Amino acid sequence: MPATSKTELRAIAEKEFAKLQKLIAPIEESVAMLPDPEADGTTIKDTIAHRAHWITLFLGWYETGQSGQKAEIPAPDYKWSELKRYNADLRASQHDLSWEGAKASLDANHQTLLAMIATLDDDALYGGPMQGGNNKWTTGRWAEAAGPSHYRSAAKYIRARLRALAATA
Repeated sequence: MPATSKTELRAIAEKEFAKLQKLIAPIEESVAMLPDPEADGTTIKDTIAHRAHWITLFLGWYETGQSGQKAEIPAPDYKWSELKRYNADLRASQHDLSWEGAKASLDANHQTLLAMIATLDDDALYGGPMQGGNNKWTTGRWAEAAGPSHYRSAAKYIRARLRALAATA
C-alpha cells in the first residue's frame, strides 16, 4: 500500500533503504561487477547506480514542475516505451563507475531525497498531482516510486542474483 503521509513516506524510505544497505554491505566488488547473462549483462553495481540515478531524475522532474514547466519524463528524448534503451544508455554512461562509487551515489541521493521530503508538508506531498508530472500521481507517490519502491525492487533482483551465483559456485 503506498504511503499517504509524510511520516509514512519517510518511514518506508528509511526502512527499505536500510534493508537494501544491509543486503549490499557484504557484497564484494568482484561479485557486484559480474554481468548477469539473464539480464542483458546488467551487474549488481549497475542496479545500485540505476537506483541512485532515478532519484536524481525524480528530483529534476519536481524542480522543473515547481518552476511551472512540464517535465520531460522519463528524460529528454526518451518515452516511457523506450525505458529499455534509456537503461542501456545509462549503464553505458555509468560503465566506469566503481562499486564503491555506486554505493556512495545511492547513499548521497537517498539523503537528498529525505531532505526534500523533510521540506514538504502532507499537502505538498499528497494534496494533488505533482506539478509538471504529467499525470495524477502526487509528489509523494513519485518520491516513493523513485526511492522505496526502487529500493525494494533492487533488493529483490540482488537476492535472486546472489542465489543464482551461489548455485553456480
